[in-house]
Amino acid sequence: MPTRLPRLRGSARRLRRLVLRRRRLLAALCALLAVWAGLRATAAPAPPSVAVTVAAHDLGAGTRLRPGDLTTVRLAPGTAPDGRVRDPTGHTLAGPLRRGQPVTDTALLGPALLRDRPDLVALPVRLPDTAMADLLRRGDSVDLVAADPQGGPATTVAREALVLALPPPPADAAADGLPGRLVLLGVRPVDVGPVSSASVTRFLTVAWSG
Repeated sequence: MPTRLPRLRGSARRLRRLVLRRRRLLAALCALLAVWAGLRATAAPAPPSVAVTVAAHDLGAGTRLRPGDLTTVRLAPGTAPDGRVRDPTGHTLAGPLRRGQPVTDTALLGPALLRDRPDLVALPVRLPDTAMADLLRRGDSVDLVAADPQGGPATTVAREALVLALPPPPADAAADGLPGRLVLLGVRPVDVGPVSSASVTRFLTVAWSG
C-alpha cells in the first residue's frame, strides 16, 4: 500500500498539470457548447406551409399539361387558393396561365367550370368565323345569333351564353376539313337544342351581351 500511494499521487499531479495546460481550450469548448445549446433552444420552428402546384412558364388555353409545365411552391396556409389540384398532369387548361399562377380546378376543362353556375350546361359550339372567335375571351357573356344563309331573318338562339374555354385549333385543323373554331360555352339547358341545330343549318355569330 505505501508503494502504490506515491504512484497515485504522481498520476494525479500529471493529470492536474494537463488540465491546467488545456484549460483555455476546455473553456472555449464549453463556451461554444453553451452558445450552440442556446441557439437550439431559441430557434423559431419553421412556419407551416402547404405545397401548391403552379405553372412553370406561361401556358396557353387548351394546353395539355405535361410534367415540364408544372412546378411546386410552398405557401402559407392562408394564402393558398381553394380548389388547388395536386397533380394536374394530363389535364387540359380552360384558359391561359401565367408563370407562377396556381393550377386550380376551375383552370382546367371539367365540371368545376360550372360550379358557380348550376343553371348552365357546357356545350361545344363551332363558330364559322375564326376571326370573330379569336375576339372572345374566357368569361365573356354573349348572345348567339343564327343567320340564314339564304337571306332570311336572323334569330337569337341563346342569350347570355358564358364563354368557358377557347381550345386552340389542332395542328392539322386544315386537314380535317372543318371550318371555323370550336368554343366551349355555358348555355341554359333549353338552349342546347336550338343552338345545336343552328350550328349545323345556319351561320352562327355572337353579340356581346355584357
